[in-house]
Amino acid sequence: MKEAENLMNINIGLRSRGYMVPLVADVHFNPKVADVAAQYAEKVRINPGNYVDAARTFKKLEYTDEEYAAEVQKIRDRFVPFLNICKENHTAIRIGVNHGSLSDRIMSRYGDTPEGMVASCMEFLRVCVEEQFLNVVISIKASNTVVMVRTVRLLAAVMEQEGMAFPLHLGVTEAGDGEDGRIKSALGIGALLNDGLGDTIRVSLSEAPEAEIPVARKLVDYVLLKQNHPFVPGVEAPGFNYLEPSRRKTRAVRNIGGSHLPLS
Repeated sequence: MKEAENLMNINIGLRSRGYMVPLVADVHFNPKVADVAAQYAEKVRINPGNYVDAARTFKKLEYTDEEYAAEVQKIRDRFVPFLNICKENHTAIRIGVNHGSLSDRIMSRYGDTPEGMVASCMEFLRVCVEEQFLNVVISIKASNTVVMVRTVRLLAAVMEQEGMAFPLHLGVTEAGDGEDGRIKSALGIGALLNDGLGDTIRVSLSEAPEAEIPVARKLVDYVLLKQNHPFVPGVEAPGFNYLEPSRRKTRAVRNIGGSHLPLS
């Protein structure tokens, strides 16, 4: 807790030197630390996978509906006091779901899936809405670009169904370095930006932090080039599911197409 309390000194020190960039605390495993951080930081990130639920042990793999509901109630009981602290201090929060840190409870019901990531996020968002706390941004990340894109699209659809419109922060977790990291970031973030989804982005490269900014800038600039493009009407292909795209069936020609593996 001493480290969390020291955020006050960090904040004062930054402001006294003329740095007014918002201070963000990224908290895992300890909601008490989040309570303290909310008093001194402008924004606090919490991870639904470990905010209240215990760390993944893979010991309890089945929950009855009653047990599951009781665990969700525990989230509310612990989360609401944190939201009240944030209200008092005008602190924003980021609900940051990670594909690699879903709780045993979520894994038991949904598995390691986009649906599980969205369910984990929505449990917290519904509490925010019920408590009329709307100073929220969401991130829902994965290192697998297919999972990341599907999850964000699904989350946007579920939020729309429930009348929510929280801003989305986009990113591919641990994209890597060099060409590979840039390609993964462009695929995941770029696909969603072209969907019209995303309010802020972060490119995560295994390089010096300053190397990430030019990549992010190029992605945003590329999408902005299209903002005044004439509308091109299109027709959705029969059987195509935007939220669960599947590989299109093709006819085999010798060793290409059909059930054959793709060739480069």
